[in-house]
Amino acid sequence: MRIETKLPKVGTTIFTVMSQLAAQHKAVNLGQGFPDFEGPELMREALNRAMHEGKNQYAPMAGIPKLREQIALKTKALYGCAINVDTEVTVTSGATEALFCAIAAIVRPGESVIVLDPCYDSYEPAIELNGGKAIHVPLDSETFAVDWQRVNDAVEKGTRAILVNSPHNPSGAVFSAADLDALAEIARRHDLIVISDEVYEHIIFDGLAHQSVLRHPELADRSFVISSFGKTYHCTGWKVGYCVAPPVLSTEFRKVHQYLTFCTFNPAQWALADVIEQLPSHYLELPAFYQEKRDRFRALLADTPFRLLPVYGAYFQIVDYSAISDRDDMSFCEWLTRDVGVAAIPVSAFYETPPESKLIRFCFAKTDATLEAAAERLNQIKAG
Repeated sequence: MRIETKLPKVGTTIFTVMSQLAAQHKAVNLGQGFPDFEGPELMREALNRAMHEGKNQYAPMAGIPKLREQIALKTKALYGCAINVDTEVTVTSGATEALFCAIAAIVRPGESVIVLDPCYDSYEPAIELNGGKAIHVPLDSETFAVDWQRVNDAVEKGTRAILVNSPHNPSGAVFSAADLDALAEIARRHDLIVISDEVYEHIIFDGLAHQSVLRHPELADRSFVISSFGKTYHCTGWKVGYCVAPPVLSTEFRKVHQYLTFCTFNPAQWALADVIEQLPSHYLELPAFYQEKRDRFRALLADTPFRLLPVYGAYFQIVDYSAISDRDDMSFCEWLTRDVGVAAIPVSAFYETPPESKLIRFCFAKTDATLEAAAERLNQIKAG
């Protein structure tokens, strides 16, 4: 049987590879981005209650009304954007499904989507599976800021959309209000749709405000905005996210969603609706919660030969290891996992064409005990 792969550049994701290597060598896993602690007890109790109350059949395709209502209330309170719960919000089986649905809904064969490197590894495969082409525009290799003129210059005749991500994975860089204005100007000039990956929206530091595209009325009118309950409520395994988009875009989004997953795990939707309604302090306190972890982890690494890059959002720390080794980042991560006992992610995995730098990514969404165990091993490393 002859099979011609539709994704010739794709193998097993780097996150799976490094997690398997960490398990094999009993390393502290700071690679894959998931917490090793639980979400709110109220939410877990609500999940159990929903299952015992019989909420175990199909949910409505767009999501249960109570959850969509809570999403709308939260969106209005945080970003000043009023959304229609019936026509503008769709609950999905994780943010990755939402990203795929948004791309599949609008990208036709031969069209292109601009992505900003480094970027999450699901973007390009979703574009290619729908017959499109990813145009990679690199961010600044040190600050990970966007060169908007370079983005503008990358637009070609068949460019359909631009995919942005703030707070940014892997760097932790965040958009400013000026970035939103620049994005809006380019989208207007070239009639582009915006896909905004905002899964770390509640994890932002140093008193900064998350600059959601929903804060910008012009952008909100032409954007898919994608969020993740897994990131916010420490339940990545539940795989529940959502997409906010104007009715004309939501209609096309739902056409794909209904034939991809149709609906999302029903009891979890009831549990998440309850926790948003009854425990709004959780997402409001999340910046301080993760900033303490960021600061603790950075302090634990202060005496190592790693150079720590700034982190303004999300729960990842990029470090430069050039004072330790001349290895490429994949080889360095393999050595770090095997010989030191700490797993990380090579930043080159997020690029089409990696820059000449020595960068790896650690996840600090871990308990103090995990971070301390990793730091004890990392502090044994000497400069090369």
